[in-house]
Amino acid sequence: MISWATIFYGAALSAAFAVGAAFVLGRERDRLKLALVAVAALGGPIAWNAVLHSRESSDFFVDAPVAVFPVSWQDVGSGVWTLATASLVLGATQDRAHRAWALSLLTAAAALLVDIYLY
Repeated sequence: MISWATIFYGAALSAAFAVGAAFVLGRERDRLKLALVAVAALGGPIAWNAVLHSRESSDFFVDAPVAVFPVSWQDVGSGVWTLATASLVLGATQDRAHRAWALSLLTAAAALLVDIYLY
């Protein structure tokens, strides 16, 4: 079972990398939108992993047998929950839909990759 310390550590890493991705790749400079990216990248993984923690589920933590991309269902869940959170938060605050979509995808991709490779 994943510990709360690991959950918060991974979510903080996800938030940092998502803000970096939005800043560098997404060329986002608005501080409010970068803060919303951080909130979404923090909230999505925490929410998903809280569900796994509360159910004491270990079945989701089995990595795929592919050395270069060892993704697990837990990793995918973090990415999906982050995509949903980012889509809601950014979609409500962006004036252009394609911009909200692009930032949401960057946020979710950062959370997924951090989850796969960094914790």
